[in-house]
Amino acid sequence: MTARAVWSGAIKIAEIVCPVKMYTAATTSGRISLHLVNRKTGHRLKRLYVDEKTDKPVEREDQVKGYETSEGHYVVLEPEEISAAVPQSDKVLRVDNFITCSQIDTSYFDKPYYLLPASDANDEAFILVREALRKQKAAAIAHTVLFRRLRPVLIRAHERGLIATTLNFDYEVRSSKEVFDDIPKRKIDPEMLQLAKHILHTKAGSFEPDKFVDRYEDALAEMVKAKIEGRKIVPLKRPKPTPKNDLLEALRLSAAGEDAAPKATRSKSAAKTSKSAKNATPERRKAS
Repeated sequence: MTARAVWSGAIKIAEIVCPVKMYTAATTSGRISLHLVNRKTGHRLKRLYVDEKTDKPVEREDQVKGYETSEGHYVVLEPEEISAAVPQSDKVLRVDNFITCSQIDTSYFDKPYYLLPASDANDEAFILVREALRKQKAAAIAHTVLFRRLRPVLIRAHERGLIATTLNFDYEVRSSKEVFDDIPKRKIDPEMLQLAKHILHTKAGSFEPDKFVDRYEDALAEMVKAKIEGRKIVPLKRPKPTPKNDLLEALRLSAAGEDAAPKATRSKSAAKTSKSAKNATPERRKAS
């Protein structure tokens, strides 16, 4: 494992203690970085905090955090006071209970991390925990202090190791009922539903994340290269939404394979963009 561990501790299930190390499973380090620069001079800008009333710069030692009690009035919290509120960490992922994987509401997922044995790759306790979770198709709900906050964590078997996903607290997840409440109930034409089912069946596949294309990053790389080479930037055309009256016809054409030609054209275009992006000056690094 070449990456650096972001946390070291242990999983504790009853009297079983398993030392582990935590590594980030997702990273943004491979993305293209853009900086704020002065259009006139081309120089990079630096952030400067100013008082909103006096417009005068505020020195770092005078910058403190505050909670707004009423408009324009704040309770100031000193750095040592905030530090005192951070829970003490004993570096232990304490397992509270186990749930079946089918119970997991993915809207609570925050960020994934890999868990590996802390020292001995053949740690019997680690392998026991992994295989027990795998056999039961279960996940462990645990909690610990991560990055200065007490966090709930979901632990599952993942290939030869474990994957720990930090979870959002209940108050952080918006109620889906409130969000979707304005969508009215409506019956769909049976023919339209049958055609939609047919399209889903013919396009059935498997989860292959290596096939995902980050079109934004590719387009950004191509744009930067075009700027460097002095070429004209041609904006991509967005597809128009299907008109209500044409939905059934669009379904019929899709089910009959009439959209194969446009699809092939799009594939060639995407491949061309991807190839150009790979040759662009800005390079994206693969996560390690």
